[in-house]
Formats: sequence, C-alpha cells, structure tokens
Amino acid sequence: MKFVQIIGFETERLDEMRQLMEEAGQRSAGGTGGPTHRMLLKDRDRPNHYLALIEFDSYDEAMRNSDAPETGRLAEQLGALTIGDRVYTNCDVLESGAIE
Repeated sequence: MKFVQIIGFETERLDEMRQLMEEAGQRSAGGTGGPTHRMLLKDRDRPNHYLALIEFDSYDEAMRNSDAPETGRLAEQLGALTIGDRVYTNCDVLESGAIE
C-alpha cells in the first residue's frame, strides 16, 4: 500500500530548503526505496507556512528511507531552516487518481 508523509513547517528560507531538496533528489536519482513523488504546498492563509507531501511505495520503504544516515543529515539541515517545530502526519493511501 502506498504511503504518504505530510510535513507541516514554517520558514522564511524556502529557497534554501528547495535547493537542499533538489540536491538530495539528484543524489538519490536512480536508487530504490526512496520517495516516488513529492509535492510542496504553500498555505494561502498563513504566511511562511508550507506542507510537503512525500510519497513512498510503502510504509516499510518510508521507514527504511527514514533510517538512512543521509536522510538524517538532510532532516537536520532542513530543520535548521525552519521556524518552530515541524508537524509530521503519516498516511496510508486508500485512493489516488485523476478526476475525469
């Protein structure tokens, strides 16, 4: 079953965060077990508040990715660019698809 982690955070340094994420994506390109899709959302009602949606093939794949040392380093770097705490929501995907 597909799995999505939603990370809510605040930052005034979004460009730096996006650069770190892009570099991490380039390093992991072609590998297995990492995220399969990602989406970044900006909250229209709260300045500097964002949601990152990260999709994995399964919960187990997400946990293996979470345990990887490079993921820990990235989380630490991203955390230094946020204001306050990040909020994590872990979701099993029950349905997904385009609306016709």
